[in-house]
Amino acid sequence: MPKHTLSRAATSVAALVASSALVLQGCSASSDDISAPTATVDATLSGASTSTAQNATAPAGLTPLGDANLEMKTLRPPVPSELVVTDVRVGKHDGFDRVVFEFTGNGSPGWFIDYTDSPAQQGSGNPISYEGATALNVSIDGTAYPFQLDMEDPNIGTVKGAGGMVTQVVNGGTFEARSQFVIGLAGRHPYSVQVLKAPTRLVIDIQN
Repeated sequence: MPKHTLSRAATSVAALVASSALVLQGCSASSDDISAPTATVDATLSGASTSTAQNATAPAGLTPLGDANLEMKTLRPPVPSELVVTDVRVGKHDGFDRVVFEFTGNGSPGWFIDYTDSPAQQGSGNPISYEGATALNVSIDGTAYPFQLDMEDPNIGTVKGAGGMVTQVVNGGTFEARSQFVIGLAGRHPYSVQVLKAPTRLVIDIQN
């Protein structure tokens, strides 16, 4: 692969609610996958911080979020935000790959995302090395340095792909309230961008 340079009526109802709660609790312990379109948790497979999801295929019924295309996507933060990316996860699913950026802090992220074959680091302009044929340059607005939120640096490095389209996710650093990540890919495919809450996550789904 070429390398470029830089998740009894009353009694019956109560029992049903209790049973459902137990089922949901059990599911959340092993995965942060979702299948319902209105859910507020994302569909990535669980794993260690800044790690690749271990299961290769998503649960039945899981579908991509949002409308996918090849176009550049951008959105300014709706209000001033102070967020730190604390986890990056990659999952391979049936028909698409998912990359999730999870945040700690206040507000909602903005973004500027586009395809490029030659990503450059913001601020310095230095080329960013990645594995793959092309890349999605992901700039996340409304971010802060960890020390500004009195937290330790999560030390997010390069995250490996899960065996699908995504080869890796490279951390390009934070500069002037914008955090940069480069998603290495085997080729250019339609993608979508969504924000989910509790916790706050930026979700990028890339069709295979």
